[in-house]
Amino acid sequence: MEIIKSGSQPTKKASSDWFTGTVWHDPIIEAPKPARVRALNVTFEPGARTAWHTHPLGQTLYVVRGIGLVGLRNETPQVIRSGDTVWIPPGEEHWHGATADNGMAHIAIQEALNGQVAEWLEKVSDDDYCLTNDG
Repeated sequence: MEIIKSGSQPTKKASSDWFTGTVWHDPIIEAPKPARVRALNVTFEPGARTAWHTHPLGQTLYVVRGIGLVGLRNETPQVIRSGDTVWIPPGEEHWHGATADNGMAHIAIQEALNGQVAEWLEKVSDDDYCLTNDG
């Protein structure tokens, strides 16, 4: 058993290669092999979002604070709120982030396949992001 003490892992600013706006990552777990689970608490400032991406084994998002958006290719993004859970199947191209006027934090849970948890694609355009209502 290992106990990871609160505050022992630093908050990191997410890479601008894969995120638009200001996004913070607080690690929860990166389980050692043979386990594959990885989880992060991800905090998005208003207007911040991921790039398009997929997960080889899918992803679960649990919204812990605020109002956000989750989008699929060629579909209008959907509003997500505190307490909502989102399951994204393996290989589904998607993005997620805060609304333009509200921050959002979620716990992102995914499994690694051959050491990879995501395949990052292009950034979400302002046009794709703005297809929503503001929830």
